[in-house]
Amino acid sequence: MRKLLLLLPIAALVLAACQRPADELKSSTSGTPTAGQKLKIVFIPKNSGNPYFDQVSAGFEEAAKAAGCEFTTVAPAKGDATSQIPIIKEQIQRKVDVIALSANSPDALNVVLDEAKAAGILVVTVDSDLTRNESHREACVLSPDAKQIGESQVELLGSQIGYEGDIAILSATHDAPNQNAWIAVMQEALKQPKYAKMKLVDTVYGDDQPEKSATEFEALLSKHSNLRGVISPTSVGLAAAAQALETSGKFPGGPKASGAGLFLTGLSTPNQLKKFVEGGVIQAFQLWSPRDMGVLCCNVAIAIKQGKLTPGDGVEFDDPKLGKQKFGTNNVINISPLTTFDKSNIANFDF
Repeated sequence: MRKLLLLLPIAALVLAACQRPADELKSSTSGTPTAGQKLKIVFIPKNSGNPYFDQVSAGFEEAAKAAGCEFTTVAPAKGDATSQIPIIKEQIQRKVDVIALSANSPDALNVVLDEAKAAGILVVTVDSDLTRNESHREACVLSPDAKQIGESQVELLGSQIGYEGDIAILSATHDAPNQNAWIAVMQEALKQPKYAKMKLVDTVYGDDQPEKSATEFEALLSKHSNLRGVISPTSVGLAAAAQALETSGKFPGGPKASGAGLFLTGLSTPNQLKKFVEGGVIQAFQLWSPRDMGVLCCNVAIAIKQGKLTPGDGVEFDDPKLGKQKFGTNNVINISPLTTFDKSNIANFDF
């Protein structure tokens, strides 16, 4: 009983973290909860059935639970530019307090997000931003910056193919802001003297659908007989391409490999690719922690909604789990560096 009594004040403090004092409510816009109600937070990924977003969602849930907030997630079946619009409208009707989304388009959501903001809902983005339309949301938590990702992906593939040969990119959708930013950096990086003998011959899009991604990858193999490597900076695309590459037997050391074989790398979760790395189909790939991304975005949103944080260039935020973070341009926080997964370490990760 004594232990229970000691815990009660702590629980009250945690709950209070997500409850709005009456004096704070006076200055808030409409649509926010009344005093005593929990914050209602919803995360809208690009599409459903994507293990990467399952991890981001798990991070949101972890942070929301720790702070005593309500959390839900809902996603469109496909990552089309406008597929998130009806879901956002539903959340406005639900009168949620926070909408966090990974944007499928940099500009197709502007009107509906403005409707959400007018209803008093805090809008934040995570993983994929409203590039050049940042005024339609309050803050954003992204992966390591685009320059680091784009250059790291080119270097990783270059190191595998001896910095020489035809390469291609298998992306998600044409409109995905983060994918396009990374590809732009890759194209720029390939202009460096170090990569002068690497030639980007094609960029294709699997729409973050496994079947279409596999079909596009197989078409690359048929169309470009001298292809040495492929970068797929999307977890769905890379997993689908890995399966197709294994089936083709053209991976390094594979039964139908020509020369050194075709090298495949990109961005994905360790659990999706563990068997392909251990089987030699993929040598190495990269990612950050999507769970930590969700944790950080959720905690940032809670702090903003409570009036404890005003994002701005150079403003610091002390995350309860991840420690001190800093906003950059356009109220963006970039999370921890990339991790490279290969045979030497992939067994140590479980996400």
